[in-house]
Amino acid sequence: MDAENLENWSEKQKILVILAHPDDPEFFCGAMIARWCELGHEVHYCLLTQGQKGTQDPEMKPEALAAIRRAEQQNAADLLGVKSVEYLNYVDGEVFPDNEMRLEIVRSIRKWRPSILVASDPRNLFPTDRRINHPDHRAAGEAVVDAAFPAAGNPSFFPQLISNDHLAPHTVKEIWLSATSQPNLIVDVTAHFEKKLQAIHCHKSQINEDADFFDSRMRERFVKDEVTGKLAYYEQFFRIILG
Repeated sequence: MDAENLENWSEKQKILVILAHPDDPEFFCGAMIARWCELGHEVHYCLLTQGQKGTQDPEMKPEALAAIRRAEQQNAADLLGVKSVEYLNYVDGEVFPDNEMRLEIVRSIRKWRPSILVASDPRNLFPTDRRINHPDHRAAGEAVVDAAFPAAGNPSFFPQLISNDHLAPHTVKEIWLSATSQPNLIVDVTAHFEKKLQAIHCHKSQINEDADFFDSRMRERFVKDEVTGKLAYYEQFFRIILG
């Protein structure tokens, strides 16, 4: 497969990344986002929360942390080449996939009209035997998948979006589930690892270790390529091609 077109897309795509928190795009698939932006695809972020609870500091106020994290996320997005960042203003740690959330996600999908949707895998409860996946990640993934099909493309779902907001139904072509433990696509993104790392460093409030120690831990995720024998960095997805 041609490394420049491993996705087998014949034209530039509009890609909407819908995840739970600031920094999720960079940690989950920052190298792939860097690749897409470099190749000229149009990438937008829609984040369900502003990361108001992402701290161990009992003195930090949620609204103050949210402001910090919005600024960090904008810096990271700008560094990668992402076109826009929007928030749906749910509360960090309180993401539940109800019908209201589905409506708001459908609104975003119909507004941006992406061909490619990126979300987190709702099936990923235990990434390893030493970790529990954040419940917001799983809930956000479920909400996005349920919004993508059938609601976003069906005029019978949320007709008020048509009558009030003039947002016509829209069906995405593909869904890429990141943060998955059941991938069907593993991509060598070694060439974009450093850009991913730079973008993660924009999230200073979320990196508790010394920067060099953090970088060394991130580099531990490199594995040996079975063909070349060289160390490589991979991001993995469960890719669903709908049409």
